[in-house]
Amino acid sequence: MEKVKKEFNLFLIATESDMKPDKVKTSMFLTCIGSKGRDIHSTLDFDSPDEEMNLQTVIEKFDAYCEPRKNITFLRHKFFTCGQAEHQKFDEVTVRNFSMNVTWDVVEVIAEQHQVPLNISRNVVRLLDDENTIPFIARYRKEQTNAMEPDKLRSILETLTEMRSVEKKIQSVHNSIDKLGKMSKFLEKSLLSAKTMHEVEILYAPFKPGSQRSLAEQAREAGLEITAENILYNGWRVNFATLVQPPPSKYSSIEEVKTGVKYIIADIIAKNTEARETINKLFLSHYVVLESKKKKTVEKKTKAGDKKAKTKPGKKHVEEHKFSNYFDFKCGIKSIKPHQVLAINRGEENNILSVKIVIPDSIKYEYLNYCRRTWIRPATPPENKNILEDCFQDAFKRLVSPQMCRFTRSELTKTAEKASIEVFCSNLKSRLLMAPLRGRIVLAIDPGFLHGCKVAVISETGQVLYTDTLYLHSHKNNVVKESEKLVDIISTNRCEVIAIGNGTACRETESVLSKCISQKLFGSQKIQYCIVDESGASIYSISTVAQKELPDMDQNIRGAVSIARRLQDPIAELVKIEPKHIGVGMYQHDVADNKLKDALDGIVQECVSFVGVDLNTASEHLLRKVSGLSSSQAKHIIEWREKQGNFCNREQLRLVKGIGEKTYNQCAGFIRINPTGNKLNLSEEVCEIEAGPSKGKKRKLKTESKQSSKKVKLEVKDGPNPLDRTWIHPESYGIACKFINQVGASMDQIGFPPFIDKVKQLVNSTSVEKLAKQYEIGEPTMSLIVTGLTQAINYDIREESEKPLFRTSVMGWSDLKVGEQLSGRVSNVTHFGAFVDIGVGTNGLLHVSEINKSLLRAKNRTNLAIGDKIEVKVVNFDVTKKRIGLSLVSFL
Repeated sequence: MEKVKKEFNLFLIATESDMKPDKVKTSMFLTCIGSKGRDIHSTLDFDSPDEEMNLQTVIEKFDAYCEPRKNITFLRHKFFTCGQAEHQKFDEVTVRNFSMNVTWDVVEVIAEQHQVPLNISRNVVRLLDDENTIPFIARYRKEQTNAMEPDKLRSILETLTEMRSVEKKIQSVHNSIDKLGKMSKFLEKSLLSAKTMHEVEILYAPFKPGSQRSLAEQAREAGLEITAENILYNGWRVNFATLVQPPPSKYSSIEEVKTGVKYIIADIIAKNTEARETINKLFLSHYVVLESKKKKTVEKKTKAGDKKAKTKPGKKHVEEHKFSNYFDFKCGIKSIKPHQVLAINRGEENNILSVKIVIPDSIKYEYLNYCRRTWIRPATPPENKNILEDCFQDAFKRLVSPQMCRFTRSELTKTAEKASIEVFCSNLKSRLLMAPLRGRIVLAIDPGFLHGCKVAVISETGQVLYTDTLYLHSHKNNVVKESEKLVDIISTNRCEVIAIGNGTACRETESVLSKCISQKLFGSQKIQYCIVDESGASIYSISTVAQKELPDMDQNIRGAVSIARRLQDPIAELVKIEPKHIGVGMYQHDVADNKLKDALDGIVQECVSFVGVDLNTASEHLLRKVSGLSSSQAKHIIEWREKQGNFCNREQLRLVKGIGEKTYNQCAGFIRINPTGNKLNLSEEVCEIEAGPSKGKKRKLKTESKQSSKKVKLEVKDGPNPLDRTWIHPESYGIACKFINQVGASMDQIGFPPFIDKVKQLVNSTSVEKLAKQYEIGEPTMSLIVTGLTQAINYDIREESEKPLFRTSVMGWSDLKVGEQLSGRVSNVTHFGAFVDIGVGTNGLLHVSEINKSLLRAKNRTNLAIGDKIEVKVVNFDVTKKRIGLSLVSFL
């Protein structure tokens, strides 16, 4: 603004108008600043018409208007204003575009990256922006997403979040460059077209402040930048003697000055946008190798005389032999596997491996040739050519090459971590969705040597019936007597199922139990045992959750209770533990906690929601994992239940503190009111429920049949609704009631075999597609209604999952034979294969090359899953290394 005022004053003097009245000078000022300026003037606030034509007041108002303001984000438009830079004329300031938008549309980017139609991409983005949860979208908005699976929805959400972050980064970088006065139309166009953080960083690199102590920055501080730029861009001859500075300056000689200039030129070349794009393309088109070797560390003798590789403080010592595959390892960066990258990273972190990226000479030669073509011209003086050649070499060796190595390692790690998270999520889902063991009394054993085996007997409903500690493996006690005590506990409590934790002394405990079974110490009782993964049980036992649930119980016994409940209802017990502690993954502990937590929380929410929870029996920890519900809302539900008693219907959930229409809509379909045994006293007429929230006092129902014009209204005070026991969403109750009426069935029979048969008969006589057209709804919603009405009472999707693998005898290494076929259960799945529990105490590796793809296709599967019961063949085994190689024979 100061420059504008100076130009205007000169204009007044030149036209001899400085003595004219204020109104005339104001008019001249408004004429000079053009139509845009006058538009701004019309928006300024003046106290009176006279003030509006007062030159001093007008200029003050413009001064205030042109002062820099903070960036404001509104929807997806970034509004900003800034002061006039020295190089700008006033009309350039006034015509600045106050809203900045990227040139790409996030909807189109998602459609392209995820190979989905544009309209579907737009629907998904809108649903996510409206804060709908993944489970809700996946189940109840299939028409809008083309029945997209939750995993794909999560992937789209990840892309959407990433692209929004790129937009914010572009805005930040745009403002930073603009403040420097170096924003050009070409640069702005390139910046607004960038779609990744890396592209933005490349464009920002030439303007990004370097480290204050970098060699280039020190040379710049000494005033050598102009000289360096003139050599690089203009080909000027330079007398370096004139730039020599007196001591104690670092540049007190010609060579030192020349070196400083070279540092600046090398820095400019390394940060040049086109040069960085060139090196990126070269890395993609050439064979770049990641190489790891055993690190040559100075081994220090411990007091015991052992030698150990150095490890970083706070890190546990890791056995070197676990990394033997990578002591002399080479692999192209395009073909290296995620688990290999993570293993190498871990070996490097533990100071066992040295790792480097090997860049072929061809990349260096092509990069140097590019630099020569770009910055050496025919007219460039010979002495400058020599300087530039040194700069090209230095830029590549000291700056570009290390930077690209770091970037390559970073990208490989990002890809590997993403794969690790995917594996962990897949395995976690399999663990959570394992079939429950209902209606059985379970005895659980948390094995141990010195401190004994902790025993807990759990009722069919998860209540603790008995606890004890048995010393089954201690020489100080009578082991035979302790075994007899175990048999007595099992017989007295009529246990048929025994759960053994897979921790310390598991194998020995399994042997004791197997011996008791073989000796028929249980009489006519059919006793089976199952090995249960106890990952996280010890963490649960000392948690506040366990203290609240089992306040008067020893923390060691709590672990045994958790093991038993994991067998009875895996998902209800495992939600009490942070997912990262469940321990079924591939190097998941090397992944950033926040990334892992976000991904795993999404999986837990999906599993809990799709299984569904009983609103009257679910724990607070289970409720907080339901779609749409938070920790505080789950707590308020428990409080309401304790004060008011059981919920009669879903709509009563609206009465709970903190649950509004949005929350209710997200969670209603995933909570159920399971029948308590009391039959509903409803009319034989099928009722259609009026839309709208219930006030908790009455529910109005009315019937409407296409076969009869008769309408009946029925009022039920806080009455139950049979549809609340299904996964049909309340928003579809109206259609569901009409359909039931068409079936000719009674609502109070929902879930019973005769009702299910009637629904199936009607659907078989027509089709879901025709029914959807009849009721003017989408086919997926109609299918969901039909499915919900053909499910039995207390239907559980986990019933279709693999059941636990029970055993009655134990195997040992001595029983193994190459070629022998054994039954086993998949305990973990990775990118390189699966680990299988075959009952010998060590999981065998079923390498990906030994998995028959035709067997997977026959099961309509792409991979194995945790809990799969399979038959395998022993390919090889090594007793000393405790390794077993397996081959897939069939599914059991």
